[in-house]
Amino acid sequence: MRKRVIASTSLALGLCLAVPATTASATVAGTHAGPGAPGIGDPYYPTYGNGGYDVSHYHLGLDYQPSTDRLSGTAVITARATQGLTRFDLDFALDVSSVRVNGRPARFATSGEQELVITPARTLHRGQRMTVAVTYSGVPSTVEKYGFTSWQRTPDGGVAANEPESAWWWFPSNDHPLDKATYDVTVRVPKGEQAISNGLLLSSRSHGGTTSYHWRQDRPQATYLATLAIGHFDITHSRTRTGVPIINAYSTALDPKIKANAEASVERTGEIIDFLSGYFGPYPFDAAGGYVPNVKSGFALESQTRVFYSPKFFDDAPDTSVVAHELAHQWWGDDVSLKRWSDIWLNEGFAGYAEYLWAEHVGKSTPQESARKVYDSHPADDPFWTVKPGDPGPSKQFDDAVYDRGAVAIQALRDTIGDHAFLRLLKAWPAQHRYGNGTITEFRHLAERISHRNLDDFFQTWLYTPSKPASFPSGH
Repeated sequence: MRKRVIASTSLALGLCLAVPATTASATVAGTHAGPGAPGIGDPYYPTYGNGGYDVSHYHLGLDYQPSTDRLSGTAVITARATQGLTRFDLDFALDVSSVRVNGRPARFATSGEQELVITPARTLHRGQRMTVAVTYSGVPSTVEKYGFTSWQRTPDGGVAANEPESAWWWFPSNDHPLDKATYDVTVRVPKGEQAISNGLLLSSRSHGGTTSYHWRQDRPQATYLATLAIGHFDITHSRTRTGVPIINAYSTALDPKIKANAEASVERTGEIIDFLSGYFGPYPFDAAGGYVPNVKSGFALESQTRVFYSPKFFDDAPDTSVVAHELAHQWWGDDVSLKRWSDIWLNEGFAGYAEYLWAEHVGKSTPQESARKVYDSHPADDPFWTVKPGDPGPSKQFDDAVYDRGAVAIQALRDTIGDHAFLRLLKAWPAQHRYGNGTITEFRHLAERISHRNLDDFFQTWLYTPSKPASFPSGH
C-alpha cells in the first residue's frame, strides 16, 4: 500500500466518535443480551468494525450508472451472533432505504461518521445465524467521511480502493481485518462498460442495454481488500506456473506510453508470483492479477487477487518493484491479515523486503545492499528514526519509516538468526496462519521457536525504539 497523506490527521481527529453502547438490554432464554459494540476494539480506529457478530459471507447485487456515478443495490450479509443482540452496527456511508434481519423489517438509524445502527424485530440469540439485507443507493464520489472519500470517479466509471477503509462507499460491512469473509459481487452496468472485482469472474451476461458481471472470492478476505472498478478496460488472461488464472485489466483511456509501461510491468505478475512462492510458500488464492484504471491518485493497493495500481507508477518506465511489493501482500496482509492496525509492519515491512528479494533476482542489488543503503542514508538525527514501525500510531501508519525501516529490520533479523531459520520463518508464518490473522508478538514467538533464540532485545531495538539502531548486522 501507498504512504498515506490525505487523511491521517482527519482520521486521528475522528477517533472519539464511537457511539456509546448504552441502550437497554434484555434477557433471552436465560442469556444476557444487549447492543453490539460500535467498534471492534482497535486502539487506532475505535469506531471501525463492530462487536457482537461475525460475518461469513457478503452477497452484493449492485447497479451502477457511470454517467451520474449513482450506485444502488442490496447487500445480503450472512453472519453469526457472538452474543445476544438487541441491536448491532454496520459501517456504511451511503443512503439506506430498508433493512431486513432474518426476513423481518428492522429499524435503522445512522450515528457518527459511518455507523449504521440496526435494531432487529426480534432479539438475536448468541450463536444464532443472522441474514441482514440492506438496500441502499447514493453517489459515492460526493460522500466524504473524516474529510476524505475512498471512491474515485473516472471519466467512464468509478473505483473503490483505499486503506484502511474503502468498503463504506460501496457496501455495508463489519469493516476491520479481524472479520474476514467470502464474497459474491454481481454488478449491472450499461452495455459496453465492464466491472472488475476480486477473485474469479463466474459470468458476464448481457440483456437489453445492460451487462451483469458476477465475481466470486471464495477465500476469506478483509473488507478493505475488496475492490470494484467500472469503466472501459483491455483485459488479458494468463496463468502462473502452477496454473493459477491471472486476470489483468488496463483502462483504455490511459496514455499509450503509460499503458505500455504498465503492461510491461503488470504482465509479469505470474513470473513474480512464481518467484515469491519460492520464499513464502504456495500462492494462497485461486486467482491473481491487477488493474490500472484511469485515476489521478498515486498509490497501489494489495486488493486481494486483483491489485490496484495507479498509472503514476508507470509514468516514465516499467516498474516491477511495485508489482513485487503488492503481490507479496497476497501472503503478508491478505492471506494473513492484521489483528490490529498497529501491527502494520507485518504487511508493509515484508512487502518492502520482497522488493529487496526481487531486486536481487533481476540483478540490481542484494537484500543486504538494499537494506544497508537505507540504513546509511538516514543519519541518527533524522526524524525517520523516531517512527516506531511496530507501533507507529494512526497518524504515522503509512510513514516511510514503516516501509523502509521496516524492511531494513527484516534484513537485520535475517542477519541475526541466519539464513536457514529466516527462510523457514518466511514460509512458516503464512502456513500457520493461513486465511486468518496475526500480531507482531505472535510473529516474534514463531521466530524465536524456529531460531532457538530470545529476540526480545532485537524487536525492541528495531521496531519499538524511536532512535537509530547503533549498528547494522553484517553478513548475508
